[in-house]
Amino acid sequence: MSREKELEETLVQIGLKIAKRGEGALIIVGDIKYKELIDQTIPPFKAVENPKLLESLALIDGAVIINREGIVKAYGVMIESTSTLKNFGTRHSAAISASKKPGNLVIIISEEDKKVKILKEGKMIMQIDALQKGVEKSIPPTVKILESVGAGTLGAIGTSILVPSLGLSLFPGVILFGSAYYLAKILSKK
Repeated sequence: MSREKELEETLVQIGLKIAKRGEGALIIVGDIKYKELIDQTIPPFKAVENPKLLESLALIDGAVIINREGIVKAYGVMIESTSTLKNFGTRHSAAISASKKPGNLVIIISEEDKKVKILKEGKMIMQIDALQKGVEKSIPPTVKILESVGAGTLGAIGTSILVPSLGLSLFPGVILFGSAYYLAKILSKK
């Protein structure tokens, strides 16, 4: 398993655990400007080697920042938002802003609807329902698809991140958003 795929699988599993408890979090993989809200007393560590610590840090107000090598660099940080979403809070606005930077992957866990949303390039590409029975079995194939989603494949969902009717459900509890061409390619490979 590639390092990137292992990290994504770990983050989705952590996101599902947090969502099932009715709590929220924001995890950003990539490079983004941030302001520390609390002292960073825990030294950087590999996310996949200590998922319990990562889960605990994700529950602190603010975002968790992980570099592309999978090292947790910061936690409890504020992301400067360049976008706001009507009827949504600062976490969603920060998620959209952070996901606009090319190469960043953003996982937002919503305490209200108990869903894990995955964003790239300012768009939601996937939504996972933590309350769907057996959703954990969907993680490996979901991550395989997530790993292959690139800039040319993203649809025009934009900031309409709560419109599941515009997505395609491939696995129980998982909705994938993207262009019809890309979704057809994925389905033909199954």
